[in-house]
Amino acid sequence: MTFPKNLFNSHSKEDGDFFLGITKILGFKPKTLSVYKKAFLHRSMNKKDANGNAMNYERLEFLGDSMLGTIISKHLYSEVPDGDEGYLTKMRSKIVSREHLNELGKDLGLINFVESRIPKSHFGQNIHGNVFEALVGAIYLDRGYKYCEKFIQHRVIGPYVDIEQLEGRVISYKSLVIEWCQKKKKSFDFDVYEDTGNDPLKHFAVKLSIGDSVVAKARATSKKKAEERAAKRAFFALQDKMEN
Repeated sequence: MTFPKNLFNSHSKEDGDFFLGITKILGFKPKTLSVYKKAFLHRSMNKKDANGNAMNYERLEFLGDSMLGTIISKHLYSEVPDGDEGYLTKMRSKIVSREHLNELGKDLGLINFVESRIPKSHFGQNIHGNVFEALVGAIYLDRGYKYCEKFIQHRVIGPYVDIEQLEGRVISYKSLVIEWCQKKKKSFDFDVYEDTGNDPLKHFAVKLSIGDSVVAKARATSKKKAEERAAKRAFFALQDKMEN
């Protein structure tokens, strides 16, 4: 492997290790290493550029989200010629769901590259998907659309995108439960309240009632996660009824 000239001179060990690790993940050599470093820079570092602008992965995350959506849309458009707009939108949502992106980030071990003042053990699950999107944004800025598409084909579409499996994948159990309740004209209520308990992080607990009965309970670090977790438990508890 031929390394960029002067890579190991001024920042030899740090930049060299980062270059090797990123090259292995990308499948090609980066041109501008600094843009990839920014993709893993957490806002807690409080770094600024020469113009005083904040430097962290969040803007790259925004860009990567757009690129990922565009490339996945193009793939689905080509692979499913009979899919209408609603179908294609639903399938894209499954591929780029936060849960799926978190899995991708974990599988690639991206959190190992994150530079932060916050201990990595304190991060929520979304850090994995956030830096994955930031990495996609960095690829686009460094090497352009074709390399961005190449990376997504290699790391997302090839190993993870199976149309038949995705058709049966549930994006939101909460949506399924609500749709079923509305269809069957059943009342429902997500009763959410703070529940810190003995946990160091604040948790929320939720009771999901359908009609007059509490059908599921769950806890999580956010209201949204607690509701989704309770809905998932309710779905499997009522699966026979909901599939009829």
